[in-house]
Amino acid sequence: MKDENQTVLQHFVKVIFKGLLWILPMAAIIMIIVWVYEKIDALVEKIFHLIGFNPQHNEFLWLLAVILIFMLILYFVGHFMDTRLASFFERIFCKIPGYATIKDIFSIFSSSKDGKTQVLVVAIKGFAKEGYNIGLMYSQKESIIKDHYTITLSMTPIPNGGYMFEVHKDKIFVIEGATFDDNLQYLLSMGVKSMAEVIKTEPKDLDQLISLKEWLER
Repeated sequence: MKDENQTVLQHFVKVIFKGLLWILPMAAIIMIIVWVYEKIDALVEKIFHLIGFNPQHNEFLWLLAVILIFMLILYFVGHFMDTRLASFFERIFCKIPGYATIKDIFSIFSSSKDGKTQVLVVAIKGFAKEGYNIGLMYSQKESIIKDHYTITLSMTPIPNGGYMFEVHKDKIFVIEGATFDDNLQYLLSMGVKSMAEVIKTEPKDLDQLISLKEWLER
């Protein structure tokens, strides 16, 4: 009876952690958006009062102005990120202890990155006598060991831990169409869902997967 209660408790704790990990990124984004919106809202109200415009009598125009300004700010920030000036400021901020680490952690949640910082879901030769493991490549930069690349294997069901391995490129196969979010869903399911189910495709033979060498040559 005691073992059964422990099993139920362990299951309950695992499900709680799963829900927490699922909701935290969304909650953080919502909090940031609300904070920025409130700042813009206060700014628009001050501007309206300066020009003698009463926002309380024109709530629709007030809301429209706030949304337009918010979208314009995001648009300019998006363009600013690709400029040399943004790179200059980033180099300065990177000197602050912990900034670069926090930036990299947040960037992980964007699996649409390009070039050598694109997140790839990959299959590598397993650590048993047979089989393969599914892991992530957070960048396609070559390791300190020639022709080797860093692969991260996350834990399940709590994927905020794991192991890093340096793997030869001939033993790495890219799972095309799979994203960081797909891999997270796969981990949280603890194997209940296969990767094929997650990305909605049929199981493939190994020779149907593209090797990392071929991927890099593209």
